[in-house]
Amino acid sequence: MESLMSFSGLSHAIGGRLFAGEGKQAADLRMEGFSSVSIDSRVITPGGLFVALRGSSLDGHRFVDAAFKAGACGALVALSAMEDAGIGLLGLAQRCNRVLVAVEDSLKGLQEAAAAYLKQFSGLLKIGITGSAGKTTTKEIAAAIIGQEKKVVMNEGNLNSETGLPLSVFKVRAEHQVGVFEAGMNRPGEIAELAAVLNPDLALITNIGSAHIGILGSRRRIAEEKKQIFSAFNTGNTALIPEADEFRDFLSQGIRGRTVFYGPSSLTGLGGLKDLGLEGTGIIWEGEAVRFALPGKYNLSNAFAAIALALELPVRAASIRRGLESVKPLFGRGEIFYGRTTLIRDCYNSSPESAQAALDFCDSLEIPGRRIYVMGSMLELGDSSEAAHADLGRRLAASRADKVFLFGDEMSSAADQLGESFYTQNMDELSKALDGYVKNGDLVLLKASRGCELEALTEMLLGDGHAA
Repeated sequence: MESLMSFSGLSHAIGGRLFAGEGKQAADLRMEGFSSVSIDSRVITPGGLFVALRGSSLDGHRFVDAAFKAGACGALVALSAMEDAGIGLLGLAQRCNRVLVAVEDSLKGLQEAAAAYLKQFSGLLKIGITGSAGKTTTKEIAAAIIGQEKKVVMNEGNLNSETGLPLSVFKVRAEHQVGVFEAGMNRPGEIAELAAVLNPDLALITNIGSAHIGILGSRRRIAEEKKQIFSAFNTGNTALIPEADEFRDFLSQGIRGRTVFYGPSSLTGLGGLKDLGLEGTGIIWEGEAVRFALPGKYNLSNAFAAIALALELPVRAASIRRGLESVKPLFGRGEIFYGRTTLIRDCYNSSPESAQAALDFCDSLEIPGRRIYVMGSMLELGDSSEAAHADLGRRLAASRADKVFLFGDEMSSAADQLGESFYTQNMDELSKALDGYVKNGDLVLLKASRGCELEALTEMLLGDGHAA
């Protein structure tokens, strides 16, 4: 299997200490390389590098033995773990004839290793995407469009974290021409770290909303954090910023490189739009019609972002149309299912903005049956959670819902604002109540943060339904 990098090269790139036995055998091991990278000893592949990370409940250094037994040829570890006699890493490596690369911080080592690996691909155009919502969908649309003309690599799913993005980077190969990577955050400073890994040529912010406000405290602080996607820029790079975002002027200040504002007003090839309801949106691009299957204005915004990225390469108009036509909904993000009910499953993430967008979309539909809105908790809102859920309750009261079902601890504040609703913190109770209420032909919205796991209701709501 193709080697990604030698252990000697890895150690030099990240300033690590290399432990590889003694004598000729040690010299041979130093020059050997690894063919994959993993932080999970359970999914190590033979010839892979295992990165031992310390978490809040588990210490990856205690799984180095399991990784070696599964075929890992080496491990990236923390220097402090080398001194832990209970783990005995050095003796383990010598017995197994494996390599250890030790650094002060193995997470930082993983990120620096990914950055060093990327530098081998000087011809790769790197695109970074961040924002409060729409990152994954924008990435998928951009990859679908650009992939009509170029060989594209991207994060799988939403592997966009401090570990997910670096691991995704190791998927790059010589044949790839464009890398499209999303960057998420769960703590302050994370976007800057990911920007240092990726060093994007183009970077785009989808929007500034309230997601993660519990971590950062305000939308201004969220904007400051998201803006760090531009922190590794030089004068040859390009920042893409939504034209209508409240923070557009702040986001554009002090950027090294070129700034492009994108949106419907800025896309000169946009000739018209037609709302197709559950069937998505009809788009006229450069004089020809295309059906974009992802429904709702929020998904249309993601399409505009992806088109703006494609135009920077540039990509031809026909490729943009083919790419838009090819896009299908992702799990939990505006999926449409038809069965005994028409189900809109949008339960991968939720924030005040995305919840309102879902309500607006469902309210706009002209349907023969009833509207049933099943709303789960919006997580990670911190001190603003109670007020945000109460506000959502008021918005639900003003919506066109025939019946509202609320689920989760945080939704008690919303329940207080609604006279006619069902509220529970128990999934079985919710399922039974819904099963007894829904009728053939009803429209059901499932909207919640991922932790609520509302997708568990899908089979019951659909019967023998199928995806649109």
